[in-house]
Amino acid sequence: MASSVWSGYLTFGLISMPVRLFSGARSSGISFNMLHRDDLSRLKQQYVCLADGKVVDRSEIVKGYEYRKDEYVVVEPEEIKKIEPKTAKTMEILEFVKTSDVDPVFFESSYYMLPEEAGRRPYALLTKALEESEYVAIAQLTMHNREYTVFLRPHEGGMMLHTMYYAEEVRKVEGFGAPDVEIKDSELKVAHQLIEALAGDWDPEKYHDTFQDNVKKLIETKLEGGKIVEVEKPKKLAPVVDLMAALKQSLAEMEGKKKPAASTKAASVAKKSRGKG
Repeated sequence: MASSVWSGYLTFGLISMPVRLFSGARSSGISFNMLHRDDLSRLKQQYVCLADGKVVDRSEIVKGYEYRKDEYVVVEPEEIKKIEPKTAKTMEILEFVKTSDVDPVFFESSYYMLPEEAGRRPYALLTKALEESEYVAIAQLTMHNREYTVFLRPHEGGMMLHTMYYAEEVRKVEGFGAPDVEIKDSELKVAHQLIEALAGDWDPEKYHDTFQDNVKKLIETKLEGGKIVEVEKPKKLAPVVDLMAALKQSLAEMEGKKKPAASTKAASVAKKSRGKG
């Protein structure tokens, strides 16, 4: 099993349970090394002192906060350790809220939360209670040198934790919202039909990073001495003049592209419905 990123106690009321957190997701992709174009030798990053121009060894580096232009207060790791709040080792549930009340814009990173042996029973109890009540828990925890508000939700019999942005970290964009335009009922009806034509079951396995796939092919082609073929770029679409006409044309194209599996599934559902009748 992968190493945990946090261990401590989850508490609510007088109930306490030892738990561990494991990374739930991470981005992946092809990484490149920085090379010297002349001889293709690896380059290394160095820290250079701006005052004397000398290269500084990592053992000589300290962290400092600029409180005034070019003036810093140095903060040592031991000093940071001294001021860690209680949430560094104890994650206290502050309240329970409905899932629908929390906007996904606040979600940051995802983690699996597993109980230690001594916490299995209260962990199972809390998970089951959340499943049946349709509530989620809001708690606080300190990790990676900052305190997070976190969102705990039941998932596949266990519990997931999501770190969240604070309200002041979520940006507001001026002018964002519903445009001041009139939507016709007939346009809305066709838009709903278009959505239904594209509707399907959520399956994350269907989606892939095409760009990363293309980068892999590029590398393989260069290693084999082949020719790089440019990917066909989509044509620029003209602004929509007749919205209804565009909706109808889109619907016709979508219905023509319906997958056989989707059609078979629909036929199967219809057959079962007739059988029940």
